[in-house]
Amino acid sequence: MRRLALSLILLLFCGAVAAEQVAPSKTAATTVPPKPVPKPAPKKPAPKSPIARDLFGAAAAPAPLAARAIGSYAKGCLAGGVSLPINGPDWQVMRLSRNRNWGTPQLLDFLERLSSDARAFDGWPGLLIGDMSQPRGGPMLTGHTSHQVGLDADIWLTPMPDRILTPQEREDMIAVSMLKDPFNVDPNVFTMQQMKLIRRAALSPQVARIFVHPAIKKALCQQASQTGKDTSWLGKVRPWWNHHYHFHVRLYCPPGMDGCENQKDVSGDNGCGQELDNWYAMLKKAAIEAAKPTVPGAKPWVGKPPLTMAQLPKECGTVLNAGGFTPEPPAESPGAIAALATKDAGPPIPRLTPAQLQALIGADPNVMPLPDRNPMR
Repeated sequence: MRRLALSLILLLFCGAVAAEQVAPSKTAATTVPPKPVPKPAPKKPAPKSPIARDLFGAAAAPAPLAARAIGSYAKGCLAGGVSLPINGPDWQVMRLSRNRNWGTPQLLDFLERLSSDARAFDGWPGLLIGDMSQPRGGPMLTGHTSHQVGLDADIWLTPMPDRILTPQEREDMIAVSMLKDPFNVDPNVFTMQQMKLIRRAALSPQVARIFVHPAIKKALCQQASQTGKDTSWLGKVRPWWNHHYHFHVRLYCPPGMDGCENQKDVSGDNGCGQELDNWYAMLKKAAIEAAKPTVPGAKPWVGKPPLTMAQLPKECGTVLNAGGFTPEPPAESPGAIAALATKDAGPPIPRLTPAQLQALIGADPNVMPLPDRNPMR
């Protein structure tokens, strides 16, 4: 009996153990799935910065602030701009509808002195003044990518007539090109008078750079070498595209004017050697390209995208809105409409004749597009 009882106890114990081993795990059955990771909220796109030229091109009056050039010549604005009178003893302002006869007081002083000295000492009858800056500077709707801080001015190489031009004549008159062809000046129009005027401007210690067409630079170099006089002033005279009927004067930032950025000084070289040779190589390629017939469906050359307000110095926002000014859209601004409708001041660059084109292509068939008017060299 005792053995029978032990056998039954062992049988019951082993059965319980076996049942315990095959029973499903309560832990596995009740595992909680991981919580889903919440998706990040979509980022709102940053608001686009407005196009600066649309806003500054609509400003018809200067910012009522102390006169200052802010930023760099091709990325800045003008506070407290002053307008050059449209008529002076030795100058007249052209293209009045553009409203671009504004600058720093230093620029106005320079132009008045240059016009007076050129008449008194060089026999120049008077200056025809083209684009300076807009009332509040900044990028322009048409033409330049510089002229933004009130320290640049275009001066026609056409002598001033001996009478006061009418407003309509100032809109319609076309400046005389100094070129005979894409590579040479016309000695009948580019004379010692024009050379003396450019030299007088370059000798001013206020002047940082003067931009002219490469053919004009070449003529200046040739004339200076014949006289045997000092040619260091020619280092300021820089070749640049499209400056064949005017020269572009750029002043240094006035001493002590905070926020105004000068360019790097020109080198001591007069620029009449290898630099001019390099420009003539570029002129050659550009002339070949310009003389070729337009290919149907070809994409036009597109320059750099326009500057936005975010790319200008922060102070330019203050300049733009000073005095409670609220820019109108360009399509509704009378000043902007006039600027867009005005005629170009000068004729296009002369093109090569078929014979000239054939001679150049035979030597170098490469082509290149003309760059934009942004003289930064």
